[in-house]
Amino acid sequence: MPHVSRRRRRAILNRGLGIALGVAARAGLGAIGLGVRDADAQEAPDRDAFAARSVADALARLRILDVADSPDVLLDAPDIAENGAVVPVSVRSRIAHTDAIFVLLDRNPFPLAARVDILDGLAPDVALRVKMAETAAVIAIVRADGRYWRAQRDVKITIGGCGG
Repeated sequence: MPHVSRRRRRAILNRGLGIALGVAARAGLGAIGLGVRDADAQEAPDRDAFAARSVADALARLRILDVADSPDVLLDAPDIAENGAVVPVSVRSRIAHTDAIFVLLDRNPFPLAARVDILDGLAPDVALRVKMAETAAVIAIVRADGRYWRAQRDVKITIGGCGG
């Protein structure tokens, strides 16, 4: 076997990985269940929503106008978090045909923390860690059959466990 330099080997592997990801994206396949998207194909309102400075503005940019409370949107977050830098949040939907989950943090400088598209056949269940600037409401919104459903929970951020 001929000698191939480390730099050349790396270039070959990177080119092969790029081709494989391109083929997967064109075939509509996702990596680990999350849709592979071309950045240019994403709608401007979705990109702009992450730059919104209020929950109302983020929802408007996402074109979410009517949201109803639902006991079938299960939001789990701690009542008190000692470290606002890593607050565990999980959202699960028991609503049929759920295709997206949004997590918003009221009173954060940029409230839209996450948007997760759920592909057909996958469980609408996400877990993440968010950074919260201060005590605020965590809002989970689920999209199913073109309608939006919500759950909300207040999370108190403490500083060194002393309240805040």
